[in-house]
Formats: sequence, C-alpha cells, structure tokens
Amino acid sequence: MTTMGDDCDMTTSYLPYHPDQGHLLPVSAADWLPEGHLAYFIADTVASLDLSAFHARYAKGGPRNQPFHPEMMVKVLLYGYATGVFSSRKLARRLYDDVAFRVLAAGNFPAHRTLSDFRALHLEELSALFVQVVKLARECGLVKLGTIAVDGTKVKANASRHKAMSYGRMLKAEVELKEEIAALLERARATDAAEASEPDHDLPAEIARREARLAAIQAGKARLEAQQREADTARGRYEGDERKPHDSDGKPRKGKPFKRDFGVPEDSDQTSFTDPQSRIMKQSNGGFDHSYNAQTAVDAERQIIVAAELTDCAADSGQLPGMVDAVQRTTGALPKQVLADTGYRSEAALAALAHTPCEVIVALGREGREQAQVDAQKYPHTADMAQTLASEAGKAAYRRRKAIVEAPNGWIKSVLGFRQFSFRGVEKVRAEWKLVCLAMNLRRMAAWA
Repeated sequence: MTTMGDDCDMTTSYLPYHPDQGHLLPVSAADWLPEGHLAYFIADTVASLDLSAFHARYAKGGPRNQPFHPEMMVKVLLYGYATGVFSSRKLARRLYDDVAFRVLAAGNFPAHRTLSDFRALHLEELSALFVQVVKLARECGLVKLGTIAVDGTKVKANASRHKAMSYGRMLKAEVELKEEIAALLERARATDAAEASEPDHDLPAEIARREARLAAIQAGKARLEAQQREADTARGRYEGDERKPHDSDGKPRKGKPFKRDFGVPEDSDQTSFTDPQSRIMKQSNGGFDHSYNAQTAVDAERQIIVAAELTDCAADSGQLPGMVDAVQRTTGALPKQVLADTGYRSEAALAALAHTPCEVIVALGREGREQAQVDAQKYPHTADMAQTLASEAGKAAYRRRKAIVEAPNGWIKSVLGFRQFSFRGVEKVRAEWKLVCLAMNLRRMAAWA
C-alpha cells in the first residue's frame, strides 16, 4: 500500500533534499552568502580601517586575558546598526540565527552583556570610525564636496515619560516633600524621646528616600531655570528688566511686557530624571517628547553623510556654521556650495559664513511664504541672501536641497529603524549618532561598490 506522499515521490522529480546527511568536506563560510552581500562589504571595509585605538585598550591585558577580537566585534556591531539591529540581546540571538552575523563572527558567540559592554567602552572609538569611512568614500569618488545640504531631525532620547516632571508640579512637590520631611523628623524625635519601637516604620529610610526625591526635584528645577535664563538672555532679556522689552543697547522699546520674570520657566516646561540633558521637542507627527536635535550634512554626489553632529537645542538657527566646520574637520576641505532650509536662517549665522570660500544658500521662508522685503540696514547678510534666492541660479540650486538631504534622514528612521537612542547624556548620544550615520554610509557605499 502506498501513501499519497509516496505516490507524489514516484511521479515528481525533486532536487536532492537530505537534511540529516553530514557534510563530506568542511563547510566554507564564504559559500553561505551571495557575492556582493552587505556583510562582506562591511567585513572588507572594517579590515581596511585603523583599529589601533581598540587594540590599545587590551595592550596590557596579558596572555590570560583573552577578549573577543576587536575587529570581529566592530564588524558585528556595524552590521547590526546597518540592518536595524541595535539591541545587544537581539545581536546575541542573531549570532546564532542569522547567517550573515555568523559569517562575520566566524564561530564566536559573545553574550549580550559582552556586546553591550564593548559598545559602551568603545563608543568614542566607534564614532571616530565615521571620519575614516567618509575619507574612504571620498577616495573612492563617492564624495565630491561640490554641493552639500544640511538638515536636522528630532530623535527621541532614552528617557521615560513617566519619570519627568513639569516646573509647576516641581514647585508643589518641593513644598510637599519639605513638609513631609519635617513631619518625619519631628516624629523621629518624638519616638526617640519616648524610646518606643515602631517595627512597621523605618523612619530614617523614609526620610532618606524623601530627601533624595527632594534633591532630584531641586536639581531639575535648577536645570529648567538655567535653560530659561539662557533662552531669555538670547532674546535680549536680563536680570531685573521688570519684564519690559529693551533694545540691545538697553533702551526701553515698545511692546507687550513679558509674562514671567527673567529666568522663570513656564509651569508646563518639563525635565527628565532619566536623561536630564534631553529636551522636550516637537516631533514630525505634531507631538512632543524628550529628544535630541540630530544634524546631518549630505554630499550631493552619492548622498554620503559627510558630517554628523547633535545638540540639545531644538532650533536649527545657530547650527549651520558648526556643521560647515564639521564638514571641514571630517573631510579636510570645504564644499563649494551649502544648502539649508529656512530653519537655519539667522543673521548671525550668515555673518559667520560670509567670508568662507563656499557659497551658502539658506531659504528665508517656507515655499510660497517667503519674506517680501528685508531691511538691508539692519540685516545686510539676510538681504544679500534674498537677492541670491531671487536669481534663477539661486532658485535652481536651492531646489536640489530636499532631494539631497531629506532622504538619508528618512532612511535612518524608516530603513534602519533608528528612532530612539540607546544611550543617555549628550556626549554619548552624539557618539551614537555618528555610529548610526557611519552604518548608513556603509549601506550607501555598498550599493555603489
């Protein structure tokens, strides 16, 4: 008697399939992935980079200390970021489940804690590889520095919404905690005096917990007040201005009085206790969240990111000179032309770039809503920019901006899936942003290799 499966085997000819048969010869990892795979490109690129900074950390470890090879760890981490795998736990699982990761690890299986510690320990060295890869792209002809475009994108911080507090709530909580601490101290004194034991209540621990909470709230208040003083100073305000507007020379001018004293935040202003350096910023969906303002400068030739910086300031208006300097630091040269949208418009920024050899074109308003007239006496550099944008050459140049720079930011969020930082604190977050842009560049370079 034959089964239906046996009958199919008799009538259909299949390619050989023997899952239990052992390999007659050792398997070569080079046969596991197709030629031109991204993993091979990243492996070859990392092998050509200077990794001496990684090796220097292990130079005095001795023969008994045998860490995983830094080159292998760098390849695994970069391939992870380039394919949207940022979690160390997911990376550790991929080393078993994903062929490309197994090829890069070459029989090594570092645990998730090892991967996490290596990334945290070498975060600065990993971000420094960004410069090496950009220079490599330039040597390959993928970066021309003819035209670059600059743009910013808000990326969520590694901060919990539930561990943040508004300034107004801080004022109330500060008073409440001080009253609770005073009551507990009085209760402790009464208990000591009566020599009574209250096993259900650990008064010193309760006092310490509330004092720690009070200290955190007071530190948060101080951060918000310092940020507000910085913002007020930038607006021309100063201590004791009686909420009245003044010109830069200190003379009173007409205008509505300010709603708050100098350096006093609004009640709705928030700070995070998990990542105090992050700021509340508006997202592309219209919502608000604790974020950082990530900046990219993209070369027009093959859309390689040639500068990656980051700030805790939501506004782009003061970032353009710094981004142009970052391009020069990374590539060793200035571009011929720089394009930026209206968010970068600033008389001070244009004045700072007025003497650079590159042509700078910054929009003065959103399309269809450009400012009709500019006071040339008060804003001479802005008036010059208005003339540039009025010319056919200026219009044609600026029209290229969106296609050059907005796509890479979109790829980082939609293709790589990077929408939130893993680290906390502006310095670590800045380094991780360079690591992300490095991974994006490797994908772009592999596509043109």
